[in-house]
Amino acid sequence: MNTSSSVRVGIVGLGNIGHHHADRLVDLGADLVGGLDIQADARRRFAEKYDVNTYEEKAELFGEVDAVVITTPNRFHEEYAVAALDAGLDVLLEKPLAHSLESAERIADAAKQADGFCMVGFNNRFANPVEVVRHYYEDGRFGDMSHIEANYVRRRGIPGRGSWFTSKDISGGGSLIDIGVHAIDLALYFLDFPKVVEVSGVTRSQFGDKDDYTFVEMWGDDVGPEGFDVDDSASAFIRTAEGTTISLEVAWATNRPTNDEFFLRGTEGGARFDRASHELEVYEGGTGGGNHLSTANIETQPNDTHKSEQKLFLEAVAAGEHPGRNTVEQGLAVQRVIDAIYRSSEEGRSVRLDPVEAPPAN
Repeated sequence: MNTSSSVRVGIVGLGNIGHHHADRLVDLGADLVGGLDIQADARRRFAEKYDVNTYEEKAELFGEVDAVVITTPNRFHEEYAVAALDAGLDVLLEKPLAHSLESAERIADAAKQADGFCMVGFNNRFANPVEVVRHYYEDGRFGDMSHIEANYVRRRGIPGRGSWFTSKDISGGGSLIDIGVHAIDLALYFLDFPKVVEVSGVTRSQFGDKDDYTFVEMWGDDVGPEGFDVDDSASAFIRTAEGTTISLEVAWATNRPTNDEFFLRGTEGGARFDRASHELEVYEGGTGGGNHLSTANIETQPNDTHKSEQKLFLEAVAAGEHPGRNTVEQGLAVQRVIDAIYRSSEEGRSVRLDPVEAPPAN
């Protein structure tokens, strides 16, 4: 039985990512009821493509559905997520949790009081190689983890200068909160979400605010540097209470090759995961039969990470219980690290974090 077909779903935010989610909901057999957007053109395009009703007011859509997928610009996550949770709906909220730590905390508070649940859209966790790394970690194959190198670097990849992505008031930041959020989340997920106690970071804006920004192609229109007030790269070092560390390199634009690799280092083994290609290698050593090193190429089936994420979400909605993954508490832990990196860069020093309990990774 396809439980997805029993779930009535709406999309909030009908831009490109809204269509991306809608396509996969249709493929999974969910009952896509309609969409919500304040822009008339966005509503018209969505209605024509999916043959569904579209709405401008929250109450109109929320009264017709069991769950919503929220894909609005970051600043509006709180408005729609809190309203949906207050209405008793289940929510899949695209990353990051919010545009600011304070807004993220208000969403987390609302989720604690809600009858429905909120799942945060960290889709990279659902890549099959990531699932393998988590299995090896839980099985003790890597031993005690010591360090993770997390990279999400584009040589030229600023999204549409002049769009909401490059406006701090709407996005909350630039490369760090847009793509760095994925790198931070994966690193913490690989480590079972330990307590983060100290963060040191630097954010930079060296390309996006220039008239002569050189690029070959750009996602979205380029209207120039006016209004570009966010970071286009960031470097950070993260320390956990257990002594495990994370080094982070993030960039929308930089003069170096693209890099999407994650390196995990443990006492018994390590791994390299390429987020873009899904390549996975495991590195080990031993003394049996003589000292030796081994490198294993791990092959996994390719999968659509957003579709895998949505499948779990729809199953949880149908079952009436939280899926136990991608929790708001974990999203809030990631947001605290992002906030600390920005504060560290502004203040020119490392930032200590309160020793709050770390959320379960699941």
